[in-house]
Amino acid sequence: MTPHRDPLVQAVHLLDISWRRVALATVTGAGALGSAVALAAVSAWLIARASQMPPVMTLSMAAVAVRMFGITRGLLRYLERLLSHDLALRGMATLRTRIYTRLADGSADTLMRLRRGDLLARVGADVDMIGDVVVRGLMPLGVALVVSTGSVALLAAFFPAAGLALAACLLVAGAVAPLLAVHAVRTVQRDTARARAEVSAVSLTLLHGGPELTVSGRTDDVLAELDAAERALARAEDRGAAPAAVAAAVLPLATGLAVLSALVLGTPATTAGTLDPVLLAVVVLTPLAAFEAVSLLPAAGVQVLRSREAARRIMELVDGPTTTTDETVPAPGTGGRPVLRARDLRCAWPGGRSLLDGLDLDLEPGRSLAIVGPSGVGKTTLLLTLAGLLPPASGTVEVDGRPATARSRPPAVSLTAEDAHVFDTTVLENLRVARGDVTPAQARAAMAAVGAGPWLEALPLGLDTVLGSDAGRISGGERRRLLLARALLGPSPLLLLDEPTEHVDEGAADLLASLLRTDDGPAVGRGVLVVTHRLDGLEHADEIIVLEPDGSVRERGSPRAILGRSAPTATSGPGAPPEGEDRP
Repeated sequence: MTPHRDPLVQAVHLLDISWRRVALATVTGAGALGSAVALAAVSAWLIARASQMPPVMTLSMAAVAVRMFGITRGLLRYLERLLSHDLALRGMATLRTRIYTRLADGSADTLMRLRRGDLLARVGADVDMIGDVVVRGLMPLGVALVVSTGSVALLAAFFPAAGLALAACLLVAGAVAPLLAVHAVRTVQRDTARARAEVSAVSLTLLHGGPELTVSGRTDDVLAELDAAERALARAEDRGAAPAAVAAAVLPLATGLAVLSALVLGTPATTAGTLDPVLLAVVVLTPLAAFEAVSLLPAAGVQVLRSREAARRIMELVDGPTTTTDETVPAPGTGGRPVLRARDLRCAWPGGRSLLDGLDLDLEPGRSLAIVGPSGVGKTTLLLTLAGLLPPASGTVEVDGRPATARSRPPAVSLTAEDAHVFDTTVLENLRVARGDVTPAQARAAMAAVGAGPWLEALPLGLDTVLGSDAGRISGGERRRLLLARALLGPSPLLLLDEPTEHVDEGAADLLASLLRTDDGPAVGRGVLVVTHRLDGLEHADEIIVLEPDGSVRERGSPRAILGRSAPTATSGPGAPPEGEDRP
């Protein structure tokens, strides 16, 4: 991307829309409003001429024209909406695809600084704003220019003075009203965008972290934070109410002025005999329809302003270096042995406090490692750092001697986060997130390996059963087993698992033990690193690292040495902070 270009121009370019179809939609929109203006003019002539009781045949052409313009107005409006919305929807789909591609291939530095709600707002509402700028911003401007020019020309053909008055009033309504509306929105746009993002982020925190917040007693605090964010949003919107009201009043005032001007100028001309009385009705009533075109411009100006702010937020995601790597990921069991090595590692979120300090570890295929510590100590932050999604605060993380930075995310390493997403699609397609060529037989084998075979068989359609996102036909334990099966089906030889048996009620210790058996378990031939807050089920790990609540290493060694001195109990309890609390 070119850094000096307007972000809105860049974002609209990413829509990859057909400008020929934009022009066609603009022409049909202008035709629809032009038919409305022509309908008003012909109707005024027909009513005024009929009052003179001429022969019926004199009125037949005008009567047919009224029907024609009435039909073409609705037909052309339908075609315009069909064309414009097709353009916008296709463009938004293209833009979202490009954003997802750039997020997958690009640097994660910016992405990891965003809260989930903010990211959702950017790829959701902000993309919609970019699509709307074509339909509600650019096209109304083109339609207004065409229809206003035609209306002024029509009126000037009958009475030039009235045409000039209409042109002046259209200019006021088409320029002053949009400027006032844009000014009203510009003063509050940035604060409103931030407030909306905050409301979205806090709402998602409540939805996804409800149980943890309840256990830690923080639900009321988060609800208060949501209430404060909503009040800030309301205040930001109220600040633009006064100029917006003035902008809304300009249009009817300009319309009334145009009608009054036509009446004041036309009446003397009619009395003097220079303007036919029937045409006086046309001159006075036509401006009522002509202003329909410019009535869209204030909203169009506001749309462009909002879309520019949305474009800025989107380009922050899209701009930046992409990941380029020629690294080939060896499939498990093919002899490739990448090594993940951390030395003197200190982890922290960007701008946050240090959570772990001075940690050394090695992970390679055939080796299993367990890290045990209380919730909130920084275990999830450690996994994100090892996966290359967060930069180390200090120390090094390397895969085969290459820095595992966010810009060179190592495909040899796969992270299964505790909050990994379950998509609103079938079980099979959820498993194919890891590898697109997974067969039904492979999927069933992976589900059976993590103890989810009976649950899968009980589903009404088996692998073809549709699951809701984080809900619907799937409990917390079943969800965790599904995520583990997805990880096992992936190609990465090194697996990082965040609390893999959390919410698993039955057989949690056995499941964890099987994952750590890299010689004959479901993760055979791979390297497995597990973080957990419990010691049970770790007897098959090659090494256990136990962390203190402050993030320092309390002890490390073989399972025989660690488990022989420690009771297999939880290192966290109801009073511990939720697992994600170390994340800002």
